[in-house]
Amino acid sequence: MDTSESSSTETGTEEPAADEAPPRSGWRRWAMDTRPLRIPAYRRLWSSTIVTAVGSQLTAVAVPKQIYDITHSSAWVGYASLAGLVPMVAFALWGGAVADTVDRRKLLLVTNSGIAVTSLLFWTQAVTGLDSVGVLMVLLALQQAFFGLNAPARTASIARLVPAHQLPAANALGSTVMQTGLVAGPLLAGVLIPVIGLPELYLIDALALCVTVWAVHRLPALPPLGGAAARRAGLREIADGFRYISRHKVLLLSFLADIVAMVFGMPRALFPQLAAQTYGSWGEGFALGVLFAGIPVGAVLGGLFSGVFSRARRHGWMVIGSVVGWGVAIAGFGLTGSLWLAVVFLAAAGVADMVSMVFRGAILLSAATDEMRGRMQGVFTVVVAGGPRLADVLHGTAGAAFGTRAAVAGGGALVVVVMLALACAVPALRRYRV
Repeated sequence: MDTSESSSTETGTEEPAADEAPPRSGWRRWAMDTRPLRIPAYRRLWSSTIVTAVGSQLTAVAVPKQIYDITHSSAWVGYASLAGLVPMVAFALWGGAVADTVDRRKLLLVTNSGIAVTSLLFWTQAVTGLDSVGVLMVLLALQQAFFGLNAPARTASIARLVPAHQLPAANALGSTVMQTGLVAGPLLAGVLIPVIGLPELYLIDALALCVTVWAVHRLPALPPLGGAAARRAGLREIADGFRYISRHKVLLLSFLADIVAMVFGMPRALFPQLAAQTYGSWGEGFALGVLFAGIPVGAVLGGLFSGVFSRARRHGWMVIGSVVGWGVAIAGFGLTGSLWLAVVFLAAAGVADMVSMVFRGAILLSAATDEMRGRMQGVFTVVVAGGPRLADVLHGTAGAAFGTRAAVAGGGALVVVVMLALACAVPALRRYRV
């Protein structure tokens, strides 16, 4: 394996045994690879994700809905998004450094408990009718700060719970659940708000997080390996993480691949205009909902049939191919005037995005040493959250200047060109395999 050390032999806790089962045949080769669920510790962590993937989306819908109800202004909804982004970015970078110096299980217990308390505070302000945008933005900033601390430790822990050859399968399982939450959560919120009211969405999220805290409590201890515990998590450690990325080209390319795909090829900022102008004959609201659902639905389908790719060994080529596939699908979406063909292209992009997530995640967990995994996941969290927001600005500007369909198609083509250029210029990603 093209890494400096194997993740499956690093842990001093319970070491997952390699799966010696023969390769699956027939239709089972296509189905999701569930072997990581045979490992009790990973199964607990994954099971908690099933609940929180939906619960977190209830809060994600409730916060902008409540802010809009108070202000009747979409601008304030945008300001709230920024209020959450800034602390999430700062604390994700710091949280990655913290995750490399403390017991990751304890960090997950503290941060998940903090997120649960924040959800209870959301419920309290809503049920008491406080109607304060300032309070909502402070609570959102606090919640995203806890999330920034939590996410790097959660993802970095996976490499200590499953053997290296099962990392793609574990990433596919986790990503599929999260993408399912992106589809089911908002739909459930839309059904529940008229029935039980908006405040109760926060309460459901808080109760779901209690399940996560219980599952994390049952994980084995995940202390730092070697002498990592002696270090402090400060600016020097964060800077060391960026230097580590710059010295390891395969890691650098995995981040750049996601930046290229998201910044140039994520056209969601243009969905409202496309729904109103290009696909308005279907009904603006219906078209908008279908467009937003296209990519997550494709990602879920990709996860359900991830057995066809989760055992691939050329992880670098899988990343390159999936990003190129994303670009081609987005370009096709920009060129079509048919709503249903547009949904097909978006779903294809979602499948490509799932493949990219699976193998970029596997590379980050397998190519980095354990003492650096937290910081790598911190940067990963920032890239995943920040890329689409930069794309909103870029596509919104390009759409106004060149037209929506031209901006979308041009962005997809740019993804293909830039990704192939990077793959040709830097062979490290092409050569990476496990």
